[in-house]
Amino acid sequence: MSADPKVTTLIKILIGAAWIDGTVQAQEREYLHRIVKEKGVENELEIQPLLYEYRPVKPEECYDWIQEYLGESPDSESCQRLIEEISAMIYSDGEVASEEAKLLTNLQQLDPANAPADGSNAVLKAVRQLYKRWTANLQ
Repeated sequence: MSADPKVTTLIKILIGAAWIDGTVQAQEREYLHRIVKEKGVENELEIQPLLYEYRPVKPEECYDWIQEYLGESPDSESCQRLIEEISAMIYSDGEVASEEAKLLTNLQQLDPANAPADGSNAVLKAVRQLYKRWTANLQ
Protein backbone atom coordinates (compact mmCIF):
# COMPACT_ATOMS: atom_id res chain seq x y z
CA MET A 1 0.00 0.00 0.00
CA SER A 2 1.36 3.39 -0.99
CA ALA A 3 1.37 6.37 1.33
CA ASP A 4 -0.80 9.43 0.87
CA PRO A 5 1.10 11.70 -1.58
CA LYS A 6 0.38 14.71 0.65
CA VAL A 7 2.06 12.95 3.62
CA THR A 8 5.03 11.95 1.45
CA THR A 9 5.43 15.56 0.26
CA LEU A 10 5.15 16.84 3.84
CA ILE A 11 7.94 14.48 4.95
CA LYS A 12 10.10 15.60 2.01
CA ILE A 13 9.52 19.23 3.07
CA LEU A 14 10.55 18.45 6.66
CA ILE A 15 13.70 16.69 5.44
CA GLY A 16 14.40 19.64 3.14
CA ALA A 17 13.91 22.06 6.04
CA ALA A 18 16.42 20.04 8.08
CA TRP A 19 18.94 20.44 5.22
CA ILE A 20 18.18 24.13 4.59
CA ASP A 21 21.15 25.27 6.69
CA GLY A 22 23.47 22.83 4.90
CA THR A 23 23.55 20.08 7.53
CA VAL A 24 21.13 17.85 9.41
CA GLN A 25 21.64 18.11 13.17
CA ALA A 26 21.41 14.95 15.32
CA GLN A 27 18.21 16.15 17.03
CA GLU A 28 16.62 16.97 13.66
CA ARG A 29 17.57 13.48 12.42
CA GLU A 30 15.94 11.86 15.47
CA TYR A 31 12.83 14.00 15.02
CA LEU A 32 12.55 13.08 11.32
CA HIS A 33 12.90 9.36 12.00
CA ARG A 34 10.20 9.55 14.69
CA ILE A 35 7.79 11.50 12.43
CA VAL A 36 8.34 9.14 9.50
CA LYS A 37 7.48 6.21 11.75
CA GLU A 38 4.41 8.00 13.21
CA LYS A 39 3.12 8.84 9.71
CA GLY A 40 3.79 5.26 8.52
CA VAL A 41 6.01 6.18 5.58
CA GLU A 42 9.31 4.61 6.74
CA ASN A 43 9.21 2.14 3.83
CA GLU A 44 8.38 4.68 1.11
CA LEU A 45 11.03 4.44 -1.62
CA GLU A 46 10.75 8.17 -2.31
CA ILE A 47 11.51 9.01 1.34
CA GLN A 48 14.31 6.57 2.19
CA PRO A 49 17.24 8.13 0.25
CA LEU A 50 16.37 11.53 1.72
CA LEU A 51 15.74 10.28 5.26
CA TYR A 52 18.99 8.31 5.39
CA GLU A 53 20.90 11.26 3.90
CA TYR A 54 22.19 9.40 0.87
CA ARG A 55 22.13 12.78 -0.81
CA PRO A 56 21.73 16.33 0.44
CA VAL A 57 18.54 18.25 -0.27
CA LYS A 58 19.00 21.62 -1.95
CA PRO A 59 16.97 24.60 -0.67
CA GLU A 60 15.32 24.93 -4.12
CA GLU A 61 13.97 21.37 -3.79
CA CYS A 62 12.46 22.20 -0.41
CA TYR A 63 10.78 25.31 -1.80
CA ASP A 64 9.51 23.31 -4.82
CA TRP A 65 7.98 20.72 -2.48
CA ILE A 66 6.33 23.49 -0.46
CA GLN A 67 4.81 24.85 -3.68
CA GLU A 68 3.62 21.35 -4.62
CA TYR A 69 2.18 20.79 -1.13
CA LEU A 70 0.34 24.12 -0.87
CA GLY A 71 -0.70 24.47 -4.51
CA GLU A 72 -1.19 27.67 -6.47
CA SER A 73 -3.44 29.49 -4.02
CA PRO A 74 -2.96 28.11 -0.53
CA ASP A 75 -5.51 28.70 2.22
CA SER A 76 -4.50 30.12 5.58
CA GLU A 77 -5.17 26.89 7.48
CA SER A 78 -2.83 24.87 5.21
CA CYS A 79 -0.10 27.48 5.57
CA GLN A 80 -0.40 27.55 9.35
CA ARG A 81 -0.35 23.73 9.61
CA LEU A 82 2.77 23.58 7.44
CA ILE A 83 4.47 26.33 9.48
CA GLU A 84 3.70 24.39 12.67
CA GLU A 85 5.09 21.14 11.22
CA ILE A 86 8.28 22.81 9.99
CA SER A 87 8.70 24.82 13.20
CA ALA A 88 8.52 21.64 15.31
CA MET A 89 11.31 20.09 13.23
CA ILE A 90 13.43 23.26 13.20
CA TYR A 91 13.14 23.81 16.94
CA SER A 92 13.96 20.16 17.71
CA ASP A 93 17.66 21.02 17.93
CA GLY A 94 17.12 24.13 20.05
CA GLU A 95 18.69 26.40 17.44
CA VAL A 96 17.29 28.41 14.57
CA ALA A 97 19.72 29.01 11.72
CA SER A 98 19.21 32.11 9.59
CA GLU A 99 18.20 29.94 6.62
CA GLU A 100 15.56 28.25 8.78
CA ALA A 101 14.20 31.60 9.97
CA LYS A 102 14.08 32.77 6.35
CA LEU A 103 12.14 29.63 5.37
CA LEU A 104 9.54 30.28 8.08
CA THR A 105 9.30 33.95 7.10
CA ASN A 106 8.77 33.02 3.44
CA LEU A 107 6.08 30.54 4.44
CA GLN A 108 4.38 33.14 6.58
CA GLN A 109 4.23 35.46 3.56
CA LEU A 110 2.42 32.77 1.55
CA ASP A 111 -0.42 32.77 4.07
CA PRO A 112 -3.29 34.76 2.52
CA ALA A 113 -4.38 35.86 6.02
CA ASN A 114 -1.18 37.88 6.35
CA ALA A 115 -0.44 40.97 4.35
CA PRO A 116 3.31 40.98 3.58
CA ALA A 117 3.76 44.29 5.41
CA ASP A 118 1.80 43.14 8.47
CA GLY A 119 4.24 43.28 11.38
CA SER A 120 1.65 42.21 13.95
CA ASN A 121 1.79 38.50 13.16
CA ALA A 122 2.52 36.51 16.33
CA VAL A 123 4.36 33.64 14.63
CA LEU A 124 6.64 35.95 12.70
CA LYS A 125 7.32 37.97 15.86
CA ALA A 126 8.16 34.79 17.75
CA VAL A 127 10.59 33.69 15.03
CA ARG A 128 12.23 37.12 15.04
CA GLN A 129 12.60 37.04 18.84
CA LEU A 130 14.05 33.54 18.74
CA TYR A 131 16.46 34.59 16.03
CA LYS A 132 17.54 37.69 18.00
CA ARG A 133 18.13 35.58 21.10
CA TRP A 134 20.06 33.04 19.07
CA THR A 135 22.32 35.66 17.49
CA ALA A 136 22.82 37.36 20.86
CA ASN A 137 24.08 34.06 22.27
CA LEU A 138 26.67 33.85 19.51
CA GLN A 139 28.33 37.07 20.58
